[in-house]
Amino acid sequence: MSATFVRRLSAIAALSVIAACVPAAPPVSAPAAKPVTVRQPAPPPPPRVSVARPQPPAALLNAVQALGRGFSGDVGISVRDIDEGWTVDWAGDKPRPQQSVSKLWVGITVMDAVDRGRMSLSDPVTVRKSDLTVFHQPIRPLVDSDGYRTKVGALLQGAMTRSDNTANDVLLWRAGGPEAVRRMLEEKDVAGVTFGPGERLLQARTAGLTWRPEWAGGWGFLQARAAMSYEARRRALDRYLADPEDGASANGVTLGIALLAQGKLLSPASTDKLLSLMRASRTGPLRLKSGLRPGWTLAHKTGTGQDLGSLSTGYNDVGLLVAPDGHRYAVAVMIASTRQSIPSRMRLMGDVSRAIVASHAD
Repeated sequence: MSATFVRRLSAIAALSVIAACVPAAPPVSAPAAKPVTVRQPAPPPPPRVSVARPQPPAALLNAVQALGRGFSGDVGISVRDIDEGWTVDWAGDKPRPQQSVSKLWVGITVMDAVDRGRMSLSDPVTVRKSDLTVFHQPIRPLVDSDGYRTKVGALLQGAMTRSDNTANDVLLWRAGGPEAVRRMLEEKDVAGVTFGPGERLLQARTAGLTWRPEWAGGWGFLQARAAMSYEARRRALDRYLADPEDGASANGVTLGIALLAQGKLLSPASTDKLLSLMRASRTGPLRLKSGLRPGWTLAHKTGTGQDLGSLSTGYNDVGLLVAPDGHRYAVAVMIASTRQSIPSRMRLMGDVSRAIVASHAD
C-alpha cells in the first residue's frame, strides 16, 4: 500500500472513533394531544305559554265609555270584576272629592283596631256637644248638656247606615285620627285613596273658612259661610276641586272595595260586619241601587259635597255589587262637579248598575 492510501485509512478510522463518542440525539416524540371539550348544544327554551287574561265584556266597556262621555260634568267611573280581575273605567285614575265615601275607610280602620284587640264594638263612648260637626248628623238631638252615652258599635252603625258626620268624627279620633286611617291605607296597599283632616276641618276649608270650636253643631258655620261673598266661596271651592284633601280615584276606591270583599283588609267576622252595615245603608236609594234587578245586592257608601249656586260637588256612590249567582263587582261613580239635576245624576249611577247587570246576563 502506498503511503497516501495508508494516511486515508487512518483519517477514516479517526473519524469513526469521534462519531462513536458523540451521544445520539434523543428520539423526537410527537406533541402531546390537547384535551378536546365537546360542547353539547343548549336545550331550546321551553315554549312560551300565553295565558289569556280575562277580558271585560265589550258591551260593558262600551256602555261605561258612553255614559262617562255623555255626562255633563267631571265624572269618574270604575267597574272592577273581583272574581275575574278585569277593570273598565272612564277617567278612573283622577283624584276626586270623596266626601262621605271616606267614612268607609274610617269604618275599616275601626274594625281593624277591633281585630287587633285595641277596640271593641261594646266600648262605651260619650258624645259631647263639643264633638258635634256640620251638615248631616242625626245624633245631634240626642246630645244634651250631659252628653250622649252610647257604644262604638252604635256609632259605627250611624256612620255607615245614616252617614252621620258626628258619629264618624268621634270614631275617627277614637281610632287614632286621620293619620291612623292614612297608615291603614298604606299598610294594606289601597293605592289611589287619600284621607282628609276630618269632617269639620274639611268642610270649613272647602268653604274658605277656618274651623272654630264654637261652631260645633253647625249653625255657626252655616252663618259664617252665608256671610261670605260668592267670589270668595267660588275661589275656595275651585281650590278644593283642583286638589281635594279627601281625594280618591274611582279605580282606587274599587281596589279598596275589592280587597275588602276578598278578605284582605279585615278578619272574616269584621268583613261580614262592615259589609252588612253597608247593605243596610239608608242613604242614596236611587243612586247605584236604582239599576239593580231582583236577586242582586249592594253594599255601598254614598257621598255628597257642598253646593254653590247651581254647581254641585262630590256627588258619589260606591259599593260592592253581588249577582244572584254570587259573582262580585266593585263599582264607583264619583261626580266631582256638575250642574246637572239630582235626577240626572242618579240616572247616571243607575245606568252604570244596569250596564253591569245586563253584561252579566249575556
